[in-house]
Amino acid sequence: MSDFKSIAPKVIANQRISPEEALLLFESNDLLAIGELAALANQRKNGGSVFFNVNRHINPTNICVNRCAFCAFSKTAGEEGAYTLALEEICRRARVAQAEGATEVHMVGGLHPDLAFEYYEEVLATVRRAAPNLHIKAFTAVEVDYFSRISGLSIEQVLERLKSAGLGSMPGGGAEILVEEVRQRICPEKISSQRWLEIIRLAHRAGLKTNATMLYGHVETYADRVAHMAMLRDLQDETRGFQAFIPLAFQPENSDLRLDIKGTSGLDDLKTLAIGRIFLDNFDHVKAYWVMLGEKIAQVALAFGVNDLDGTVVEEKIGHDAGAQSPQSLTKDGIIRLIKKAGKVPVERDTLYHAIRSY
Repeated sequence: MSDFKSIAPKVIANQRISPEEALLLFESNDLLAIGELAALANQRKNGGSVFFNVNRHINPTNICVNRCAFCAFSKTAGEEGAYTLALEEICRRARVAQAEGATEVHMVGGLHPDLAFEYYEEVLATVRRAAPNLHIKAFTAVEVDYFSRISGLSIEQVLERLKSAGLGSMPGGGAEILVEEVRQRICPEKISSQRWLEIIRLAHRAGLKTNATMLYGHVETYADRVAHMAMLRDLQDETRGFQAFIPLAFQPENSDLRLDIKGTSGLDDLKTLAIGRIFLDNFDHVKAYWVMLGEKIAQVALAFGVNDLDGTVVEEKIGHDAGAQSPQSLTKDGIIRLIKKAGKVPVERDTLYHAIRSY
């Protein structure tokens, strides 16, 4: 195994580090040295720019056939708090988002036992008609797999029909940790690691950009995190379809795992973001999702290799149902202030990372 001191010259020389070296970084307590390497790697790719977008989250339903141990969002039909939004309400929220300057609507939800695939096509078509200027980023690989199962269509056919209805790109959710032993503990009903990777591969081949998430701070080990990132890096080498890596800090408060897990620390958050930047050398963007990290850690992360703060979000449910203490949304001016106070240049972007305006 390489000595930690051998890693810095490789990063400085813009050379790829190995999974073994990434594990050494996780096991190191020299957070500032790791952050310095991550900042260098980010500077090469993005200079002093930090991206954000004006977006809105819409979760069409929280009724789900899966009940993953870490999830506090999903409900069973008839359970208190269970809901399915009417198309008219989805239309209203999309119109409001467009009127308020949003460029993106982000839609994910539960795997509803009684809704046909055509409902989800109609959701997309409804948003496209109501707010034609919004880019629709929607549906995780887990949802796409479910659509395939309930419709009898192949993944390729599902993706083409979703694109025809208005889908512009996909988020990176459902990945959790791409190590089967971990998935069996936290989400045994969810699709396998290989199935997640297969669906994302097919999405990239269909011309859809996606993100890639990693849920950390529960029962996984550092080695599991590295294995997860290695799978993402290999797929990115193949497809070049990933836009951003988004580590998601586990929120234990309202989860069925809450009795065993304390959640992440700020040190762990910063280390994970920084190592993601160093190891995932073929990803242009690393996002600090302020909803789960909180505004302060997300801001500090801008010195640890992060170049994206997500967006205004508006009415985020999944993280907050789990116990996130952050606001439900941030204003555009608030995000700009966060970035400027960190000594960076705020750049408003669209979903596909085209710059709209620098501040």
